[in-house]
Amino acid sequence: MKVGIVGLPNAGKSTLFNALTGAAAQAAEYPFTTVEPNVAVVPVPDERLDAVAGTLGIERRVPERVEFVDIAGLVRGAHAGEGLGNRFLGHIREVDALLHVVRAFESGTVAHPHGEVDPRADVEVVEAELLMADLGTAERRLEAKKLSPEETRHWTEEAERLRRGEPGRDPDLLTAKPSLVVANAEEGDAGVPEPASLAVCARDEAELTEMTPDEAAAMRAELGIERAALEAVIRAGYELLGLITFFTAVGEKEVRAWSLPRGATALDAAGRVHTDMREGFIRAEAIGWEELVECGSFAAARERGLLRTEGRDYVVGDGEVLTIKFA
Repeated sequence: MKVGIVGLPNAGKSTLFNALTGAAAQAAEYPFTTVEPNVAVVPVPDERLDAVAGTLGIERRVPERVEFVDIAGLVRGAHAGEGLGNRFLGHIREVDALLHVVRAFESGTVAHPHGEVDPRADVEVVEAELLMADLGTAERRLEAKKLSPEETRHWTEEAERLRRGEPGRDPDLLTAKPSLVVANAEEGDAGVPEPASLAVCARDEAELTEMTPDEAAAMRAELGIERAALEAVIRAGYELLGLITFFTAVGEKEVRAWSLPRGATALDAAGRVHTDMREGFIRAEAIGWEELVECGSFAAARERGLLRTEGRDYVVGDGEVLTIKFA
């Protein structure tokens, strides 16, 4: 999963990027500190992976990964080339989902590009720019020669939708990308301003990444932070994208976590692991991770009748451990 961090200049995008990834991206109190995107790949924290591996006595644990891309700040008129304009929009096209950072903190040293802190207005600016960029894309497609009647109808409908202020549906459009709004809040502010889905203090979280795990845990307890920003953002992102996690245990070698769309089948899970598994799929053995941990081993789970044999159309549940049999 590739997530682009977007927002207005001085919203704290690079600070949040550092908090999420532990990277040292430049963060300064002026616009366009980020020109070329900062990129970092981080493991998805999941206590279930450690629980399954510990139960099976397997040392090697391979978590799922998320790639975060810190994209330059957007300004009004970006769709027409203002600010970093087309470069900004081009970077957004390359990601699967957007983490939209809005500013919810006051500062006498960090200027807001529009003069006042207003999360809803900031979201509207970014959404309007993406909408206008998409409308330009749709109109250019309609001007292209040799479009089939079906293609003409498709892009006409997209253009009409965008003119009404509705997000596009074509996967090539920016407004069709799933978007999670995160408020960069003041220290100790427990509220989540509309229209954000969650709030974090990016500055505090970035400082926590520089501490030892024990020091960070103690500081979070003191600050009343329930979970790390990375875990909170990824949980919200998985919910937004409709993703679940399943696990595989390969002999005594490794336990690995995999993301999968909610409602996907055992055949889909097999293909997620390897195309050969999908093509030669025979069956899958499935068990909930908690059941496996309680039993202590696959053998004990099988004796108790908890290790189920499922076919290709079986819908995989979140947290299940799968053993896929294939030819």
